[in-house]
Amino acid sequence: MDLLRLTLLFALTALAEIVGCYLPWLVLRQGKPWVLMLPAALALALFAWLLTLHPTAAGRTYAAYGGMYIAVALLWLHFVDGVALSRWDLAGAALALVGMAVIGLQPRGA
Repeated sequence: MDLLRLTLLFALTALAEIVGCYLPWLVLRQGKPWVLMLPAALALALFAWLLTLHPTAAGRTYAAYGGMYIAVALLWLHFVDGVALSRWDLAGAALALVGMAVIGLQPRGA
């Protein structure tokens, strides 16, 4: 799987997981309507399905996915929560994405 396709698939997977966890957080922590639990469940089901689209073993997929999750979570922090990212956030995300690429793009059978 090429880097662009892998990156987009991991980004969509991370976004589905974050939405699936953020909506219940809104319900439980901020008193938002319980009806938000339905789209949360759908987002988590989408997250699980997206994980099955990755061509490698589950453990390797989860390990590589962690790097993208970090980057997407920081983007969520900035754009949804309105928190400015520090240079440390950006450096950490860059390192995590490099780790994702190393794990996700390794030669098959290595």
